[in-house]
Order: sequence, then structure tokens, then C-alpha cells
Amino acid sequence: MIVRFGYVAMSVTVQNASPSKTMTLASFNKIGDREAAIRKLERIAAENLHNTLRLLRHNRASDIKVYRFSSKLIPLATHQNLRDWDPFQALAADFAEVGNVVKANGMRVSFHPDHFTVLSTPRPEVLQSSINDLQHHKAMLEAMGLGADAKNNIHIGGAYGDKVTSSQRFVEQVDALELSLRERMTLENDDKTFNAVETLEACKRTGLPMVLDIHHQWVNNEGEKPWELWPGILDTWKGELAQTGSSPDHPLPPKIHASSPKSEKDPRSHADGVQVEPLLTFLRNIAGYTDQIDVMLEAKRKDEALFRLMDELRAREGDGVKVLNGASVEITP
Repeated sequence: MIVRFGYVAMSVTVQNASPSKTMTLASFNKIGDREAAIRKLERIAAENLHNTLRLLRHNRASDIKVYRFSSKLIPLATHQNLRDWDPFQALAADFAEVGNVVKANGMRVSFHPDHFTVLSTPRPEVLQSSINDLQHHKAMLEAMGLGADAKNNIHIGGAYGDKVTSSQRFVEQVDALELSLRERMTLENDDKTFNAVETLEACKRTGLPMVLDIHHQWVNNEGEKPWELWPGILDTWKGELAQTGSSPDHPLPPKIHASSPKSEKDPRSHADGVQVEPLLTFLRNIAGYTDQIDVMLEAKRKDEALFRLMDELRAREGDGVKVLNGASVEITP
């Protein structure tokens, strides 16, 4: 089984390359001239996209094919006070350049809208805000010219005192979304509310692919081992295709998230790096089920954590581990 590793948004090894520079609404309003303030927002966004390009080139040089974009590429993009602003015309060339690098290098990219995007909500205004956020993320991927294999990963959301009802409401509200939003969505188990078993059931009911977070599963489970759920999770990815240019080319590999607990006292928070053994145990247990899997590392030290993990995997070569390049390995059971 081929395993490709990726990281989230920021690099700790590439200096001064934040793709998440922002502006507060208070700072925006202080400028006084609204058009001048909007031009400044667009300049910040262009810098974020330029830094994203720098990170993609860093990834290419390091053999990293899996990457999560920052959701903060365009400051204040979904703020209600800026609903009349369409940033995409001014940023069209910048987004297109990012997309061209992704496509030219066969990279798998995604977004993870923040925790305010909740489709289990009983409040219509929160639901509409969540849909607006998904539409914004979809618009950024479309501006890059990327197909539906570039996904927006979300959680089910809150239980609101009744998990069964909230899960049903999530399913109904996902089903009501337009296809262009649904086809770009994946669903992840969380560490406090909806566990992996419940999330898998929601995926079966909505048709969304499931991203198993093995750290979340460890702290929020029903007694199952994570690999025991893998056949069902794998089924949720059937029919998903990776894109080459504008045409479907081959099956889209399943994807998981991996991280390690910060400490025994704080088991839910992410550590700086990723412990090799729990991850390797999981990968060995699923190696007979699929030819390829992509692993998003959610470590505080970002790409540095990926490089350190690869060093540890190199030390285990010959023990069912074969290092293929700077960010990929082959695992045998």
C-alpha cells in the first residue's frame, strides 16, 4: 500500500511564507475610503496566494503531494459587511497560478472550513452562514480550476442536546445542498461529539466520503479499533475519481488525518510531531484493503513534523516499510 503524507497550511521551514495574513474589520473601517480598504484586502489576499505558491514549490521539491490550503486566503471574504465585494476578478490570475501548479504536479489539495461551519444546526441563520462558507471555499477551488477531487472537509457539528435528532438534521440539510457543494465535501469524526461509528453512519446516509481521524477516534470511540471500521470507510470512497486536467483519470485514494496527543493531561490537543508507532500499526492493519492512502498530518510543527516522521520511517525500512521518496512510503501488512 502506497502512503503519501501531507501537512496543513503553514510551513515552519520556509521563512516569511504565511498564507493566512489578515485584516480585522476594525482596521478595514479605520481606512475611511472603502475602495482603498478593499484594494488593501486584495493586496493581502494576493500576498497570501503568492506565499501559497511558495509553499507548493517547497512541497514539490520535498516530494509532498498532499496539502491543505489555509481557509484565510482572502481576509474578510465572508463577512456580512462585505457582501457586495467580489474579490475573485481581481485575484483571478493569482488563483489560476496556484491551480496550475497543483495540476502540473499531481497534488491533492483540500480546505477544512472552520468549526463555525455546522450543518447539524437547528438555527436557520447559522445554517445559511455555514452554506455561505462552503460556497466561498468552493469558489476558491473553482478559481484555481480544480475539479471535485479537491474537497472541503467538515465535521457533523453539535448535538444540541439530542444527538440522534441532530444527526438526522445534518443528513437532511446536506441532502438539500446543491450538488456542486456536496460533491466537494468529506466528513470527519470529531474528538468530543460524533465519533467514528456515528460519522460513518452519516456518510452512508449522505453519500459523503469519510475522512477518518485516528487521533479523534482514539479519544472518542465505542470500543472499536480504528482498522475495524476501515472496510466500511473504504466503501464511502467508491466512485470518487481523481482528476487529471479536466477529465477523471483514476480512483481517488481514501484519506485520513493523523496526529498525536499533546500530553496525558491534554490528550485531545495536537503535539508538535507525530508518533510513528500508533500510525504505523494502523497502516499495517489496513494495508491489505487498498492500494493507496493519503495521510494529512495535523501536527503543530507542520512540514517539520512530516520530515521527522519520514526519518523515523527510514529507520524502520525492511520491517514492512519501504521509503519511496521524501514524503511517501510503501507499507506491507
